[in-house]
Amino acid sequence: RVALINGVLIGGIVGVIALVWFRSPLLSLVIAMALVINFCAAASAGVLLPLLLKRMNIDPAVAGTVVVTAVTDVMGFFCFLGL
Repeated sequence: RVALINGVLIGGIVGVIALVWFRSPLLSLVIAMALVINFCAAASAGVLLPLLLKRMNIDPAVAGTVVVTAVTDVMGFFCFLGL
């Protein structure tokens, strides 16, 4: 829930800034949607990946940050470029 609220708020603010800056409603919508999706994906990855690593007997404190960062970066690029 927190990620969705943050995504909507930050996405809305950045979407309005993009609308003013580029004067393209479609681009501002894509940027706002990408931020909402990325926030939710980052929250999900931040919870689920350490649990998965722990189940695989890998220390989540060591490998978790690298894996979560990689997943959120890939999801962010995919969301922005895929929309």
